[in-house]
Amino acid sequence: MEPTVQASSAVTPATTPPGTVSSSGSEAENQSKLKTLLGILRRFIGVTDIASVRFSLPSQLLEPVPNLEYWNYLDRPETFASIGDAEDELGRFLGVLRFWFTKDLKFIKGKPCKPYNSTLGEFFRCSWDVQETLPPLNSESRPSSRKSATSKTTTTSTKTSARVSFLTEQTSHHPPVSAFYIDCPEKGISANGYDQISAKFTGTAIKVTPGVHNLGIFITLHNRGDESYQLTHPVAQLGGLIRGTLTVYVEDFCFITCRKNKIRCILQYLGDSWIGKAKHRVEGVIYRYDNDEEAEYEQIKKVPAKKILAKIDGSWISKLYYTLTGSSEKHVLIDLDPLLPIQKECPPREVQLPNESRRMWEGVSEAIHAKDYSRATQLKCDIEERQREKAAARVEKKTEWKPRFFEDMSERIGQPHLSEAGKEALKGLNAGDYKLDEYELN
Repeated sequence: MEPTVQASSAVTPATTPPGTVSSSGSEAENQSKLKTLLGILRRFIGVTDIASVRFSLPSQLLEPVPNLEYWNYLDRPETFASIGDAEDELGRFLGVLRFWFTKDLKFIKGKPCKPYNSTLGEFFRCSWDVQETLPPLNSESRPSSRKSATSKTTTTSTKTSARVSFLTEQTSHHPPVSAFYIDCPEKGISANGYDQISAKFTGTAIKVTPGVHNLGIFITLHNRGDESYQLTHPVAQLGGLIRGTLTVYVEDFCFITCRKNKIRCILQYLGDSWIGKAKHRVEGVIYRYDNDEEAEYEQIKKVPAKKILAKIDGSWISKLYYTLTGSSEKHVLIDLDPLLPIQKECPPREVQLPNESRRMWEGVSEAIHAKDYSRATQLKCDIEERQREKAAARVEKKTEWKPRFFEDMSERIGQPHLSEAGKEALKGLNAGDYKLDEYELN
């Protein structure tokens, strides 16, 4: 029931909750870890995708958090629950953007880290009870002098509660791919997708790109005629290895598209400039398109001015603004400065299954928090060896592994389908009923 990232707090091994990224260790210790990591990574210079290479990091270089728990997009679940509340198309699109800029808050408020590698069939589930959702964003384009008091944008939250549930399962080990599903039944909103990254070490940084199965996040508003949005991920770089301070850099384009309403957004993340421009800047346009060619624009400058509905600018680690066409007034899209990741609610330990992330890795996590790295490494190796034995047994028996909670990946590219077991598990999460039947994981 703890956030994946704590902005600042000392870790006490005996009391550290599961799923917590450690913030312990002196600066010298952390720099020593990064030097060790850099030495390992240098062996992979020129390797196309180190994410798919079979190698195991020593436990002292890992953070005590399972990969499936770490990779979720719900650091601020109230932004997700509020997406469909606006009555107009542009207002809902702005709600999607508000969610987009909070989904990686863990990297902004915490530190990038290396979680455990997920095992085939491992799964994680949690939920959030959102007590206050956010109001729709103002999408009326009128000069400030003509606005009445009633048309002023509201920035406070509203007293509308909703439960947001998250289910994810490792559906492939080579390459490593996980499927996820997010559900908010009170608001009629769901999202799904595949998480897969491709990573390449450049010599000074790790370049991270979406894998072939990762086509982004797919959001559906069921109460709006199944209005759907596809949100693609930009390329990111993890730098600071040589300096000893890890930092995430983004310099790329990404796209958000609603095909039903023919509205699209191009976001450009701008790199750090040597001439002194502000860091971590992003700019973009929301525009309406009429044909397939316009729906494939990849640069902001390609979009005709008459098609633009709003412009986006700001810092993706601080404050984001939007300006509606026909007005020069900037509106706050989201202010990230006061925000921290929200606590998640996980099933009690006694009802978790053996292949559920926190239970599977709890011994390793406890040992890392206690800085007993020898024991952590041994427990980690035991888990990995069991996986190799199961894989060898499948080859010998000529049996094909299938996920429990999701359909096979080949059934739907980019968007995983829940299996009947997945639907039941999600239904239980939404109701606060965590009981699942145990099953043999071959």
